[in-house]
Parts: sequence; C-alpha cells; structure tokens
Amino acid sequence: MRAILFDDGRGELSPLTDLRASFEVRCGAFSALERLGRDGDVEVAGLWVPERLAALTRERHALPVNAGADGPVLLINGRWALADGSSAANLDEGEAWVDASGEVIAAHVAASDAARVATHDLSGLSAIRRPEPGFALLRRPWDARAVRDRALAMDLARFDPAAGAAAPRGVVVIGGKVQGKGLFIHPGARVYPGAVIDHEGGAVVIDEGAVVRPGAILIGPCSVGPHSTVLERATIRPWTAIGPWCKVNGEVGGAVFQGYANKAHDGYLGDSWVGEWVNLGAGTTNSNLLNTYGEVVAKARPDGPNERTGEQFLGAIIGDHVKTAICTRLYTGCVLGTGSMFACTAPVSGCVPAFSWVTDAGRRVYRFDKFMEVARAAMARRGVTPGAAYEARLRTLTTE
Repeated sequence: MRAILFDDGRGELSPLTDLRASFEVRCGAFSALERLGRDGDVEVAGLWVPERLAALTRERHALPVNAGADGPVLLINGRWALADGSSAANLDEGEAWVDASGEVIAAHVAASDAARVATHDLSGLSAIRRPEPGFALLRRPWDARAVRDRALAMDLARFDPAAGAAAPRGVVVIGGKVQGKGLFIHPGARVYPGAVIDHEGGAVVIDEGAVVRPGAILIGPCSVGPHSTVLERATIRPWTAIGPWCKVNGEVGGAVFQGYANKAHDGYLGDSWVGEWVNLGAGTTNSNLLNTYGEVVAKARPDGPNERTGEQFLGAIIGDHVKTAICTRLYTGCVLGTGSMFACTAPVSGCVPAFSWVTDAGRRVYRFDKFMEVARAAMARRGVTPGAAYEARLRTLTTE
C-alpha cells in the first residue's frame, strides 16, 4: 500500500525537529521513516512537511515532498514514533486511527481527502477508531524518552541473529539464543577480541560497518548503527540506540544518538537524546535522576512553563551541533538548544535557547558566521558538506 508520511508541525518538539521532520527523529534503532522503509506492507510514496522544512527535506530525500496524492493512500503521522506499517495497512478506506485529542495517527483515504485529513479534519471519514495508548504521538521533546524502550524493542526484533556473522574468537558473549533476544553482528561489522557482549537481557545489534573496539562492553537491549564506533573501555548499557557515524565512549545508558555525534571520552550519559554533530567534551556528565527520586519537571521552550514529564529517569535533550567543554555537568531534564556551546563551571540546567554561547561570564548569542565555520569543519571530518537548504534552515533558526 502506498503511504505518505506527514509532519503536521504540531507539538513543541524543538530541538528534535529544528533540522528534520518529525518522521526523521530517531527514538529507537530507526526513525519512523527508516522503519516504514523496511516494512514490506507499505511503500512510502511521498513526504508532507511544513513549508519551513520543505527545501531541507527535498535536499535530503529523493521522495516527492509536498506533492499531491495519487489514488487511495495511507496517511501516517510523522509524530507516531512507533509507526508500524503492517498495523496501519489493515485500515479500510475511509477509516482512521485518532488519538484522544482528536489528532490523526494514521488514515486510509482517497486522494481527494488526503490533504484535508492531514490537517486533522475528520469530516467525511466512515470510521474513527481509538487505538491502544502505544500509538501515542510525540508532543514534547522528552516524549522520545517515553517511547524509547518500545521503539527499540520493535526495531531489534527486525534483525535475525541467524542472518548475522559469528562473534570472532576472543569476544566474550553472554546469553543464549532466546526468542526476541540474541546477537546480530552484520558481516560488514568489526568486533575486536576483548569486547564483551551480553545479550542475556535483550538483543544486541551491531550494524553494517560498525566497529566495537577491545575492552568495550555492550549490554542488551542496545544497537550500534552503521559505521559507528564503540571505543575502548566504553560501557553501553541497556536501552541505548546509537545512530550512524557516531563515536561513543564512557558509560552510556538509555541514550539515543540521532547520528554523526561524538562522545569519545569518559563521562556518564543516561536517558538522553543526542542530536547530530554534537561533540561532548571529555568528562561531560549528566544527571538522569533527582535526589528526591521524584518526577522530572522540564521546559519545552526557554520562555515556557515547567511541565511534568511523567519520567523519573530523564537526562538531557541535546540539540544538533551542541558542543560542551571538558567536565561540563548537565542537570536532570535540561534541554540544550540547537547550535549552543557550553564552557562553564556551573552545571547547565533548564531550557537553553538555540545558538547560545555559555561561559562563566554568562550567556550571549553565538555569532552565526563563527558557528557555521565550526559546523563546516565538524561535518567535513565525516566527509559531509552542508547543503544550501541546510545552511538556510540553520540561519532561519537564529530568528525563530
């Protein structure tokens, strides 16, 4: 069935969606777009995004962007982080899944109705169904933490341990072959002697081109994405999902890396979301639990109210291109805006605006020309050149 993923622009999801559509946000091993692209029940035929993201999305994807629908189509909300094509494909034409707030999760509609339904106009639908709570839509940045375990479990189940390579001699493997668990090592991955892989409590996936260095410890469930490197003595604890082209060291637990990030040194990172092109300096450490063991309260925007997150364990939400100096401390539930730089002895807390330059002298605005100079240098280290639409979107963020 042909599907269109749509980003309705709703919710307060910055910095997760500053430089990507909602369906590109990684909450497990895959984003919603990546997961549906692997699903044989649907064919992603197009992407609908807010105008502010249209040029950037076209630059990034070959799929039609904001083009009209052609024939009956399955609309899938990009904020459905647990998007499952096989479930959505069971909708009859004229049917929709709608959450308690009246927002469309998925709908099977005629081409003439698609644009209207994507705005959550439910008139003309023959049936409206209320799915289970697991179909919840992302509304705040910390919702990525709320869906992490279910998203990662869904994604790890897509890898067949029998299709992978055997662990090389000298690698310590703990855990038997249990349904829903296991070890998948892509034939193109490299795992060095002295590494320890424990999949007794959940699956471990080491994807194509990934490298696990000697002395690294991986404890499932967890995944190491394509071309990422887990460095010597790293401890990757359960519910960690490392996207592509990352370097990771230290103690990491329950963190999701969007991709292209560096945490190459010691320091603890727990229950956090890390954007692309982030560099965490040596010793950078975050708190993911209050001393009171209470529910974490956070802000979705710098001038916004404190909100209950529903989470006892919540670390940092780190926007794209954030840089931290050595020994930076990140408080529980902090949100770091895109393009910010931190070189301060005081702990970082609250919701920090995008393009902040934070030192012991206070906070000022990061000069955009200097920011782009650093961004181009960082991206060049991975062989990436920022496109015109990408740079334009970054510049627009400085005024939003």
